[in-house]
Amino acid sequence: MRMTERNQKVNRKPKTEKKNPKMQRGIKGQQPQRKQNKAGECPVYGKCGGCQLLHMEYEKQLAWKKQQVGELLKPYGKLEGMIGMKEPKYYRHKVHAVFGMDGRGNTVSGVYREGTHQIVPVDSCLLENQKADAIIRTVRKLLRSFKIKVYDEDTGYGLLRHVLVRAGYRTGQIMVVLVLRSPILPSKKHFVEALRKEHPEITTVVVNVNDKRTSMVLGEKEQVIYGPGYIEDELCGKIFKISSRSFYQVNPAQTEFLYQKAVEFAGLSGKETVLDAYCGTGTIGMIVAAQAHQCIGVELNRDAVRDAIAGAKRNGIGNIRFYRADAGAFMEELAQSGEKVDVVFMDPPRTGSSQQFLASLVRLRPQKVVYISCNPETLARDLDFLCGKGYRMKRGVGVDMFPMTRHVETVVLIQRKDT
Repeated sequence: MRMTERNQKVNRKPKTEKKNPKMQRGIKGQQPQRKQNKAGECPVYGKCGGCQLLHMEYEKQLAWKKQQVGELLKPYGKLEGMIGMKEPKYYRHKVHAVFGMDGRGNTVSGVYREGTHQIVPVDSCLLENQKADAIIRTVRKLLRSFKIKVYDEDTGYGLLRHVLVRAGYRTGQIMVVLVLRSPILPSKKHFVEALRKEHPEITTVVVNVNDKRTSMVLGEKEQVIYGPGYIEDELCGKIFKISSRSFYQVNPAQTEFLYQKAVEFAGLSGKETVLDAYCGTGTIGMIVAAQAHQCIGVELNRDAVRDAIAGAKRNGIGNIRFYRADAGAFMEELAQSGEKVDVVFMDPPRTGSSQQFLASLVRLRPQKVVYISCNPETLARDLDFLCGKGYRMKRGVGVDMFPMTRHVETVVLIQRKDT
């Protein structure tokens, strides 16, 4: 769901590609029929692919999500409810825009049309942080005066490819990431000054270099051109450091409900050893550490692990340690060495967990598993495996992290049958 003054194709050569899997994620099931957008709330509804449920009243969206997730989990347990948002708009605090040219040579920014690499121009979006959208509009305006050309996917020429904005929900800190084809930004000092003149709330600006012909947004090399190169945000009473590549939930308001439910389901007494698999920047582990004897975080992303270690130090948490490793292989080593883990928190990607990870989890034999899922279909698949290996689903609840879309998060408590 995007809002723009003009709705036009961007690439000079229309491209037909395979469906973008990112746009197909979410609850499949029986999709509610898409209707004409009411009151012109979003002129690109149905084109950018960002919102599938905008035509539905929010209470009906929640009811539909509860019904769909409930049906998927029915063979294993009962879904207790679906936690919605009080204000289900402007919740995305991570905003990305791709830059390009339209057929008349004008610079535009927005998102790829669903299933293609044609850019749908966007000025503001009903899902996105409004300050972030304003910053992206300003960047677009500054390009002409600084004679910065946007990247052309067909020719491989041009400089600016993407702009990524991350905003702290409680701190108000803002990071702007300029994704360039080369590391040289002309007049970078003056560019930052001009940008901050209109948006003094910007706390850091980073140049990310992506010189490959790839669909990936961020490259490997970065240069901080203003501020510390990261922002901080507060979540569940803890401060977290967020860099450009760190995983951090895009809807912090609902994330607090999500993690509060996860902690509630775990029922910690202060004596447990807790493992936070797929730990990202360590958010879950640091939140539960105060209620556990010790906590271990495991994550493959190097930047996220670095941020997690800094976060634990920043929050004065002494009973948590972070490891850069594959979570499945790490659990396998723990099981082989006879180490005991009482509770495992797992928050896998949309593809769910691998058979190897789940097999390692079963061998580790934790008493409880708190599974935080962003895809109820892969959650049901993984539940089927675990329920056949001596576990059962005890509780489950949905949290609507992504209003107006078919995506939903689910928290499930899985417990060993012999406990």
